[in-house]
Amino acid sequence: MLGRLYERENCSAARALELVGERWSLLIVRNAVFAGMTRFSEFERRLGIAPNILAKRLEGFVSAGLMRPRPTGDGANEYVLTRKGRELGSVIMALTEWGDRWEAPDGPPILFEHGECGGAVHVSTSCAACGESPEMADVLAVPGPGATPESERLPH
Repeated sequence: MLGRLYERENCSAARALELVGERWSLLIVRNAVFAGMTRFSEFERRLGIAPNILAKRLEGFVSAGLMRPRPTGDGANEYVLTRKGRELGSVIMALTEWGDRWEAPDGPPILFEHGECGGAVHVSTSCAACGESPEMADVLAVPGPGATPESERLPH
């Protein structure tokens, strides 16, 4: 976790990075969402992550409401994603698709499919009013209901 480094930022992206901006964080969530992992030992073994780092990340996820501990029959805990944690799946998919486009010279190492029908699943953006999928150069960032006077003066 990055800690509170963004006091001057009234920005949801900055706040989200405080929760999942450390390099192991999204990989842990990825394995929970798409591989169904819940056990400390699974994350540790599959990711090759040091146990102290993993314990700190899982503790942070529980504190942030991304996961909840669930006791197992063997005296350990499983770490189960909450809705808040599961919704990071689309963020991971978007980041993966970007990586596939720019950092996968041999093609995508994994594909996302709809479990019900097997169709390809992609993340896309669209305008709520007209339905078009605009290029990022055509998307404006404008003040929202949570804007402060300071954030309204920032370049958009």
